[in-house]
Amino acid sequence: MATTDKRMVNGVDVSALEEAIEAIDDDPAVGSFTFKAATEWTDALKAETVIDEFDQAGETIRTREFTLEGDEPEQILGERTAPNAVETLLGALGSCLTVGYAAHAAAMGIDLESLHVEMAGDVDLRGFLGIDDDDDVRPGYESIECTVAIDADADESQLRALRDRVESTSPLMDVITNEVPIATHLVLE
Repeated sequence: MATTDKRMVNGVDVSALEEAIEAIDDDPAVGSFTFKAATEWTDALKAETVIDEFDQAGETIRTREFTLEGDEPEQILGERTAPNAVETLLGALGSCLTVGYAAHAAAMGIDLESLHVEMAGDVDLRGFLGIDDDDDVRPGYESIECTVAIDADADESQLRALRDRVESTSPLMDVITNEVPIATHLVLE
């Protein structure tokens, strides 16, 4: 059934959102996605990632091509032509949380005036470089802190409920806070 009346909140078509939820509830395969990215080493500590397709319910959907560049700061032997991978992860988390706030606020009937998310994370390079004598320094983030500044037409209890809903349904919060199996395959060329 096509949406005829658009109910827009925060730029989100709430009617279409409700229809998408219903379609996925009726047929879980509709909500099954495989996202893809391909990264190529370009030079020194630089890489380029291309994203141009994903699978939904077993069908490959070709999209506009996006290119993400990666490099390291000069202090880590890079040229700082692009963010490094751990900075990109923070950006991905911020984007995920922002989308979550906009969508869930719309679904809850909360109008957002402004939303700003800041992330910071601590990394100890001894873990990445493998020079920790005791093997107790992680190669990745030791911790991540997110600050969400929000101005909306809701009281504190509604905004706390919104935060709880966003954090409990955020794919990136889930990936970062829960172990995700990763299978690697080495191909010799």
